[in-house]
This record gives sequence, structure tokens and C-alpha cells, in this order.
Amino acid sequence: MDLITDTTYRNVTLAQVAAARATERPNETALRFDSGHTLSFAEAWRQANALAIQIQRLGVTAGTTLTFQLPNVPESVPVAIAASICGLVINPVVPIYRGKELGFILNDAKSEILFIPHRIRGFDYVDMITSLRPSLPHLRHVICCGAEEDLSDDVLRYETLMTDAPSDLAVVTDVDPNDTKVILYTSGTTGNPKAVRHSHNTLAKALDNGVNAWQLGEDDMMLMPSPVTHVTGYVNGIELPFFTECKVLLMESWVVDKAIPLIERYGATSCVSATPFLRELVDACRDQRKTLPGFRIFACGGAAVPAALIYEANEVLADCRAVRVYGSTEVPLVTVGFIKEDETQLAAETDGKVCNYDVRICNDDGVDVGLNTEGEIWVRGPAMMQGYRETSQNEAAFSEDGFFKTGDIGQFLDTHAIVITDRKKDIIIRGGENLSAREIEEAVMQHPDVMEAAAVSAPHHRLGEGVAIFITLYEGGTAPTLEALATLCSQLQLAKQKWPQWLGVTPEMPKTPSGKIQKSVLRQSLQDQGVLLG
Repeated sequence: MDLITDTTYRNVTLAQVAAARATERPNETALRFDSGHTLSFAEAWRQANALAIQIQRLGVTAGTTLTFQLPNVPESVPVAIAASICGLVINPVVPIYRGKELGFILNDAKSEILFIPHRIRGFDYVDMITSLRPSLPHLRHVICCGAEEDLSDDVLRYETLMTDAPSDLAVVTDVDPNDTKVILYTSGTTGNPKAVRHSHNTLAKALDNGVNAWQLGEDDMMLMPSPVTHVTGYVNGIELPFFTECKVLLMESWVVDKAIPLIERYGATSCVSATPFLRELVDACRDQRKTLPGFRIFACGGAAVPAALIYEANEVLADCRAVRVYGSTEVPLVTVGFIKEDETQLAAETDGKVCNYDVRICNDDGVDVGLNTEGEIWVRGPAMMQGYRETSQNEAAFSEDGFFKTGDIGQFLDTHAIVITDRKKDIIIRGGENLSAREIEEAVMQHPDVMEAAAVSAPHHRLGEGVAIFITLYEGGTAPTLEALATLCSQLQLAKQKWPQWLGVTPEMPKTPSGKIQKSVLRQSLQDQGVLLG
């Protein structure tokens, strides 16, 4: 069904709107941080301008890729604006990624310049990139933000770059807003992440879809605990205050006992984030007998959202409409939820109202099955990605008429709501992040005693889903422990969220006649055993 209502684009870049805001309202606060730091429009532009000049001095030219692996800290904002000033393609990478993931992304994106923190929770990013650098022929410059001690000569200090920058005005690179602006890597079924390309226009359109649906304006402030290196955090964290009237309050990491006083102190009115955050917010407010008046929208997605949680949130929080939303990096914010007071049941029991996308529900032959019938969800709209960077991946991902095949199974209702019922893609969604089952299986099968491995989602009390692994053994083999698999995954530099949390040893995998492992049977086994992770 065609529900596209607005195909117009802004046709401007982040650099252009940031420069305009710095001129029109220089002293107005654009972003707040949970550290207490603030950025005015003028200060954000001044820092971005200085950084852009230094990037150009380093010889990084328009069209090349800049990667940043920063948490939700003030430096992330001028990095994003400076990339736009210089006409670079920006590549955000989540800080939880380790050597295996980061090394692949930097090589695949051919990144020439990388921004990293020094340490987070004891993990040393400088050590990681030092070990990776010999295998990264394209990487010319590494900039460390918040260096805690002296660095080697081949790692630059962010603070030194900013201090030494001249006061000249950078020339904003003339770019076509339809050109690729950002590459975001998302886990798929093939193991290695896929590079999703968005233009300046498609990403701004995704932002506009939510802002318009939720009627966010000058009296609103977005609380953003999701990483600015995810599409949700990047769009609704970094870019929101420059393209719209809404301001932003960034949290470096979600801690519910910090979130509540931040909402109260600064008058945050909205949040777009994952299911566990809403669950903890509702529980904490109930325990503390707080209702957070003025906090009016919590759009929840990225993992299964229980209907009961939406009902609870709308009861506990005085003015809040908690809603379920649906989308992905490839097709951001396909649905925006139901926010009207008489739409509580739809808000709780569906995955949201479609906003500015065409939708088809198709069977395995690509035939549209119509309303209220289960099939694979196909969508098309002005906010969807340009395509994967690897062109060979696009043939299977898109229909001949340009619909993106989401890999999710569900129904489209006559209320214009989508209801997700199953997943076609072989992924695990942990706290809103897609994990490739195949990548985990390949790591586990490097254990000398493991013959076969099947990674499936298991219920997790906080994160929605976690990683369960079933294995078969070679004859005479000894089953590894979870601790041994954790050590193996660590040695392979696999991000910790991908490490198995539950292990099942089976003499034989359930398989189809063609030899494919029946993961639905394995998931049912977990359910029958009452497995709950966390």
C-alpha cells in the first residue's frame, strides 16, 4: 500500500545548517551532555571549523572516508560537522566493536582518518588500533580524543589539533545532497557487516519523518542514550538540533538513576531508544513514585516490545505516550507509533503506524498477499538507504521495483499498522543491536572439538534477546565450557556482546531434508527449557 505523503528533500547538508544556526542564534544551547558540558551553536561551529581546517591540512580530501568510534561525548559533534564541511563520507562505528569488527570495517570502507577515545571501562583503543594498523593500508591518520598519557608519534591528540588550529574560516565543500554522506555497518546473515549508504537527503528525511509525526518543536528536548554511532543516535542525537527546533540531551551511557534526574532538571520531553531502557525507566519511576510530567514521547524499538510494557508506561508516566516503532539502518523509522489518546491499544499491540513508506507483504514467490495476512515485509520510501556499498548485495536485497526486503515476517493491517511475527534473517537482536549468527558460529567452530555450531536467540530479561549456542562434537571430543568459548571469542577479537551466554551440547542438530539446521526447533527447545538469560 502506498503511504508516501512527502517525497521532498531538504537539499542541504549538516555543514550548511550548522553554519546558519551559528550565525542566526550563536549563543543558544544546541546540545547538553550528562557530564554537564554544553555546546552552543556558535561553539559547535567554531570547533567544527577548526577541526575541518586541520583535517584539510592533513591532506584528507573530499570524498574519502572518516571513521569515528566515539561514545556520546562532546567531541562527536564537531567531528560530524567537520566531516560535512570537508565533504567526507562519515563512518560511525559503535565503541563496543573490537579488533575483528573494526579491522574489517576500516579496510572495507577504506577509511583514511579515524577518531577514537583512549580508554572506556579499561579497554584501550589506542592499543587496539596500534595492533591493527599494519593491516590497514588506507588508514593515514589516527586522532585520539581525551588521551590520558603520552601517545606514540603516529597517533595525534584531538586537543592538540584544536589548540593549534588557525582562526581562519574553512570553506564548506560544495557537495550534492544526493551524494553518499554516511556509511553505517549493520550485521547481516553472511557474517561480515554490510555497508549501508545514506545520502544527506535520505538521512534528513528519516529525521523529518519522526519529528513531524511526534510534533517535536522548540519546546522539546530529546533525551538520547542510544549511541551516536547507531543510525538512531546519529540522527536524533547529533543532527536533530541543527535541522529542527528540538534540542538534545546526550547520555554517554544509559543509567536509569541518572536519566530520571536529567529528565527532571532539563525538561527532556522525548526519547527514541531500545526496549530495556523503557523497561528500566518505568520500573524506576514506579519505585520512586515519579511520573515525569512533561515527558511526552518514548518511541521504543530495536527489539521485541511487550504490549504490557507500553500499557504500563502510559499508566506510570503522567504525560507520556510510549509507542512501538519499527525500522532498520537500511530503512529508518518505517513506523512512528500511534500517539493519539484513543490509540493506546494500537500503540501497545502493533509495531506502529507506517509513515511515508510504501509497504508490501509478500510470500516466498514475491507475490503480495494483501492485508491481515502474514508474509515478508517489503518497504520503499524517500528515507530508505541508497543501497549497500557492495553492489552485489543489492540484487537479493531489493525487488525489481525498488522495494527493500526487510527479512522480517509480519502483517499489514487496515489501520496502517505493521505487526512483526517472526524473523527471516538469521540474526539475533540484543538490546536493539543486530548480531550475525553466522559470525558467532564461525568463531565457536574454531574450537578444535566443535564440529557444528548453531547460534540462536534466547530470551534475555533485560536486553530482549541474548546469544545461545548449540554445538555438536567431533568423535572423542570434549565439550568446551562457556568460559572456554569466551576466551576463544576474546582471542578472535570478537565484541563481547557476541559471546555465547548459554551452551547446549547435542548429539545431532535438527535438520531439513536438504541439510539446513532447523533453528526454529532449537529456539523452541530453549523455550521448553525455560531458558532466560541475564
